[in-house]
Amino acid sequence: MQDFKRWYDYDPLLLKVINILKDYQTELKEQAEIFLENIEKKVSKEAIDKFYQMVKPLNGGQRWYDNDPVISKTIELLRVVPSDVQKEVAQNFIDSLKQKGVNVD
Repeated sequence: MQDFKRWYDYDPLLLKVINILKDYQTELKEQAEIFLENIEKKVSKEAIDKFYQMVKPLNGGQRWYDNDPVISKTIELLRVVPSDVQKEVAQNFIDSLKQKGVNVD
């Protein structure tokens, strides 16, 4: 049994999105890239890259998403945005998957 809660364990929608990304990393990489492009439009690619350099593990990381920079950046950015943005992004992600015919339930 897990003794601690991860940042996304507190919100069922975020937990669902993270689990979907974990289970279908390759298939959903395009959605993660779209998310990053949308964030880049609001801040800048340089800001995202600088942020990611600060938070990425030095040894390559042992988390399931550390092996793919696109998925890793997506999750790290999702982790630090305000909770209302987290919810909006998570819901948009779920909605876009449903529109593509992906069963997310």
